[in-house]
Amino acid sequence: MDLIEQYLRELKSLFWENNISPDISQIERLANYAQLVVQKNEAINLISRKDTEHIIENHLFMSALVTNFISEKAMRYLDIGTGGGFPGIPIAILRPLLRGVLADSTGKKIDAVSEFIRKLKLSNVKAVNDRVESPEFIETYKESFDLFVSRATVPVIVLIRYALPLMKEKAKILALKGGDVDEEIRTAETKYKSKIKKATVVDLKYKPYNTRNEKDKKLIILELMR
Repeated sequence: MDLIEQYLRELKSLFWENNISPDISQIERLANYAQLVVQKNEAINLISRKDTEHIIENHLFMSALVTNFISEKAMRYLDIGTGGGFPGIPIAILRPLLRGVLADSTGKKIDAVSEFIRKLKLSNVKAVNDRVESPEFIETYKESFDLFVSRATVPVIVLIRYALPLMKEKAKILALKGGDVDEEIRTAETKYKSKIKKATVVDLKYKPYNTRNEKDKKLIILELMR
């Protein structure tokens, strides 16, 4: 069985087990993306080398789960610290009407992500080599986004600081995290009480490998108002 076939089988199984129903063309694109990442990972450290065997569950499927929490009203998202394109590229594949910007300050990673976007023929997303807090980035994208996503290890309080000049009147932050996040959220709420309308933590349980969230996967959802 070649890699693409294996990835297709794993993706179909995880989606079916968890009552998620993407089009077959979307599943095929996700499988192709996984293969591109694994191949590029030989030259550039996009994901942990030990983790390539688990790329479908730990990277593709976790990114796909995030799309369940994206409002139908969302129009434009920013992936902060996209790395190898997670979760930004899976979101672009599964939500083709959403427009996205995938930002990272590491040039080699953004070159790889730009290549993935081109090879996957994704017209709704682009990669930008910049820090989202830079004056140039803020000037270009001021008040542009109603959704921010991140799988990077950026603290919540910093994500809010990044989001404020770039967000429309209202926006959401979706941040994939692990471990105890309560203190992190409390710290953010203390500083940005007037900006945070609502903060929610979701345990990302899924069948068959994480039915009780033994892996301690969490999604922080912050609703912000300017």
